Amino acid sequence: MEHSKRIQTSVLNGMEKKALVWLAQRQPKWMNSDMLTLIGVIGSIVVAAGYVLSNYNMAWLWLASAGFLINWYGDSLDGTLARVRGTQRPVYGFYLDHNVDGVTMAIMCIGAGLSDLLNLYVAMAVLVVYLLLSISVYINAHLKGEFKLTYAGMGPTEFRLIMIIVNTLFIYVAPLRDYALNFTLMGNDVRFGSFDFIGVAILLILIVIHIVNFVQDAKGYALVDPVKKWDGKN
Repeated sequence: MEHSKRIQTSVLNGMEKKALVWLAQRQPKWMNSDMLTLIGVIGSIVVAAGYVLSNYNMAWLWLASAGFLINWYGDSLDGTLARVRGTQRPVYGFYLDHNVDGVTMAIMCIGAGLSDLLNLYVAMAVLVVYLLLSISVYINAHLKGEFKLTYAGMGPTEFRLIMIIVNTLFIYVAPLRDYALNFTLMGNDVRFGSFDFIGVAILLILIVIHIVNFVQDAKGYALVDPVKKWDGKN
């Protein structure tokens, strides 16, 4: 839970912490953590809307990028605000924040999958593996007292930044957004664009991270909880 040791080793972690504390200290008195959590959800809806509207004009990707910023603001600042003000609610905060994380990721993946940029199956696969990773994180928070938020130097903030960069490239670089590979899969014609390949790359990275961490954690728990010899009496 929130009492678990938070493990953050992302590239931007140091700068982000300072920025979040600075922002938290300057929030109006009426702002609270629940409001910021809601702002994070609104940000995910804006992301989804931007991707869906990009079907009509690629410039709507600016809206998706703005949504990532809004989502970062609410999702990253809600816990920091509570810690700065000394108003933490560990049990409630853990329950609300991480349930909402799943909802916001679902909204963003569905929105991206409903755009012409990303195959819906790829988007749903990314969501599934993300949720599997989340389950693993929550189990470890309970069993090991460790809440790991980043992998291979990457965390949610780095992911948002990468997507903002990708969106910007797709707005300005026509060959990138126009490229497509057509092939047949299980009797169906499939069109894969550049965004699809980016989605598949993210999916493969998440799968590798999940498998590696699963194997490592399973080995660790096997040592903590070794096989007991059966005497044949029971």
